[in-house]
Amino acid sequence: MSTRPEANLATDLSGLNCPLPILRTKKALAALESGQLLQVTCTDPATPTDFAAFCKQTGNELVEHWLDENKFLFLIRKR
Repeated sequence: MSTRPEANLATDLSGLNCPLPILRTKKALAALESGQLLQVTCTDPATPTDFAAFCKQTGNELVEHWLDENKFLFLIRKR
């Protein structure tokens, strides 16, 4: 079983609805160096679709996403 890489920065955006999770993620990514990892926690059920589109559009890599006790977690590598 593989382990997840450790994020350089983590942000909890629980309780926020679209478009706030994307906007806050964009801001958090700006603080990172290229290649670093951001872990984002969200509760908005639209975020899996939103983050896939965001990463495709911006060139950042959606390394992994998973569900943990009704929270969506995303691991994003900055381009």
